[in-house]
Amino acid sequence: MSVAYLCLGSNLEDREKNLLWALALLSREINLEKTSSVYETEPVDCEEQLFFLNLVCRITTTLNPRELLYLAKVIENKMGRIPSRQINAPRPIDIDILFYDMQIIKSNDLIIPHPRLVERAFVLIPLSEIAPELVHPEFGSSVVELVSRVEGCGGVQKYN
Repeated sequence: MSVAYLCLGSNLEDREKNLLWALALLSREINLEKTSSVYETEPVDCEEQLFFLNLVCRITTTLNPRELLYLAKVIENKMGRIPSRQINAPRPIDIDILFYDMQIIKSNDLIIPHPRLVERAFVLIPLSEIAPELVHPEFGSSVVELVSRVEGCGGVQKYN
């Protein structure tokens, strides 16, 4: 079994329901081990949108990284996400692979660890809740250390 961390986000329709639905769909194919609290976050690089709800989960799976990416895209499609040319367009669900067994993968269609996770408080704060000592394989820093370096933490608040 491999261990992976995923970030889920939604800023359309019933955001909380979307997160729960995505987790339910994921759990049909993978083992959902731990889930962070839900956080409400300001949109990044797209200010004229609704705020997002985000969470991070730890999973175990027999799927390889590409199969896991495929599963994420199938779920996004099933939940109504329409591919857009607009970067960071509003969406009912977004599922990103943050880490996969501490592997480093760099290809045209898949980059692990997620290339922008060290810049994103909306990823690092929920991740620090469930895996504070997890070490980024490229930077050698723990998630807690990465949180202390990221800007914009004030735009990430626990939801409910």
